[in-house]
Amino acid sequence: MKEKWRLLKTQNNSAFTNMAIDRAVMVANSQDKVPPTIRFYTWQPPAISIGYFQSLNEEVDLEVCENLGVEYVRRITGGGAVFHDKELTYSIVISESHPLVPKNILESYRRICGAIIKGLKHLWIESKYAPVNDIIVNNKKISGSAQTRKFKTVLQHGTVLIDVDVDKMFMLLKVPNEKIKDKMIADVKQRVTSIKHISGNIVSFNDAADAMKTGFEEEFGIELVDGNLTKEEIELTKKFEKEYFSTDEWNYKR
Repeated sequence: MKEKWRLLKTQNNSAFTNMAIDRAVMVANSQDKVPPTIRFYTWQPPAISIGYFQSLNEEVDLEVCENLGVEYVRRITGGGAVFHDKELTYSIVISESHPLVPKNILESYRRICGAIIKGLKHLWIESKYAPVNDIIVNNKKISGSAQTRKFKTVLQHGTVLIDVDVDKMFMLLKVPNEKIKDKMIADVKQRVTSIKHISGNIVSFNDAADAMKTGFEEEFGIELVDGNLTKEEIELTKKFEKEYFSTDEWNYKR
């Protein structure tokens, strides 16, 4: 009998709601109120998330974001600034003591990224893990991840790029030296790819989610069962969004 985990599909949430849901699920799981949970989601409107230790003012051109209707939010995980647009974002929330997730952080990245690699295979894309937290296709990055551990619980979330607009991304991010901006853009275009760039087709969110679902089931030997946020998780999401992720105190804290 395969262990059953919960699958959530939550499309088109704001940046603040998305980060609040991840934290709410983490809290609920840490209290043994919900099973290990995989979530697939999208961002509407598009958004930039910055790592917990970054400075919003130093990383993001806030005026351009406002003009283009792009939201911005600080994550509870580390890492760099990420532009979320045409992608599937995943998160996994699971107890640190669960036998299927290695205690060693690097090995846990490898294991969880293994699920994405298997999922990409179902989209006819061969990829491989690039430590610490990337997945590459032909030496180009198609997925990046970030992880945190709180309340004896692991939260890892990451992107799977369905398409990518590097020029728009650099409009939104601050570059220390404008003179080298064109070179940086050209360099990133050589180092980043997407499902569309590889296959020539735009894959729908649902098709990408179905592939990743199969990837997680194969990697962990589990069954993912469609579910919904509990009433308590919905209340926690509202609380965390209001008290943290939508506030200037949280987003500008560094």
